[in-house]
Amino acid sequence: MKPAKIRSLSAMLEEREALRHAGRVLVFTNGCFDILHPGHVRYLRDARELGDKLVVAVNDDESVKTLKGDTRPFLSLDERMEILAALEAVDYVLPFGEPTPLALIDALVPDVLVKGGDWSPDRIVGRETVERAGGRVLSLPFAEGFSTTGIIERIISRLGKRG
Repeated sequence: MKPAKIRSLSAMLEEREALRHAGRVLVFTNGCFDILHPGHVRYLRDARELGDKLVVAVNDDESVKTLKGDTRPFLSLDERMEILAALEAVDYVLPFGEPTPLALIDALVPDVLVKGGDWSPDRIVGRETVERAGGRVLSLPFAEGFSTTGIIERIISRLGKRG
């Protein structure tokens, strides 16, 4: 059974209209979220605090493979969306298969657009759309010591020492 937080674009557009009508602030972020770690959890919690509702757009399996290489993702899109939907800070989860989430951002026009600290605000996809509508675009700092690549390297190192 699909968690209620996982939405299609059409369902999210209806929800967005209701939020706009109620004067609620929608925050948008996106990513692969292949191996969820404390850095992700902290980032999503901080993003959620910037508004009333948080929507997380998740790269589909093919776009993760294009971005991260043939060995990724480790978890399928459905698995990654289910995990994200279980987080208290996350209100909605949307999949996307394009190279960037620009079409989703253009459709939803969130009030706040956020990315992690490796993205300067001027490089954040969708910045123009959000700022043109009077919204804010922010780059949130990383939680030091957490990365999916670091976790993968640790696993490989530990498994290599077992042989």
